[in-house]
Amino acid sequence: MWKEDWLDVILVPAGLAVMVAYHVWLGYAIIHRPKLTVISLNAESRRQWVFSMMTEPLKNGTLAVQTIRNNIMASTLLATTAITLCSIIGVFVSNTSASKSTASAIIYGNKSPLLATIKNFAILVCFLMAFLCNVQSIRYYAHVSFLITVPVSRGKREHGEYVSRNLNRASYFWSLGLRAFYFSFPLFLWNFGPIPMFVCCCMMSSILYFLDTTTSFTRHLHSESFREIAESMDGDIESAVHSL
Repeated sequence: MWKEDWLDVILVPAGLAVMVAYHVWLGYAIIHRPKLTVISLNAESRRQWVFSMMTEPLKNGTLAVQTIRNNIMASTLLATTAITLCSIIGVFVSNTSASKSTASAIIYGNKSPLLATIKNFAILVCFLMAFLCNVQSIRYYAHVSFLITVPVSRGKREHGEYVSRNLNRASYFWSLGLRAFYFSFPLFLWNFGPIPMFVCCCMMSSILYFLDTTTSFTRHLHSESFREIAESMDGDIESAVHSL
């Protein structure tokens, strides 16, 4: 005989499988088809930006530090939001006894107190991961803000590569923190039943696909931009060598 509890057993793992499968595909695309993803193109753009800023640190230092400061503020905002939501969830869990009857009336699925605790704990884990990732992002951004203003000799790309790697790590942690926020949406809707949670997982994966992938026009535009920057940098290096 059909029971409401079976919906949580079927739809919740199916929804999580959809989200996990999409991110596994995204990780594969980032490694093997980098031009297909926005993350890889943005990483290369940041790398070129670092080299353009470090060619003349006295001229571009203020702009570089202000740009990194804006990213630090964005990470700080997300970290503050995440830890605030963790506190709110803690208060909500400690006062759930008064709202049990109201919650049971609108949920179609498993209504056990144990599952309600699991739902809140899963949301709490997402926000804690978002907080930790954004704190690491702030750490790397602060480190880059010192490194990017260090004057280096023309033709020595090792220092620029090191700075760009740290900048990309900061951005990757920021993206992971944002993904943790994305994962919290279906888990939050799980409080209203497994059906909204499963629908949200499918919709979220579809939306993220359009946000994470690039079009042919974008790939062509970035390819032309990267080629022009590389040629200009090679010209600067050759002129510096000839001057010596």
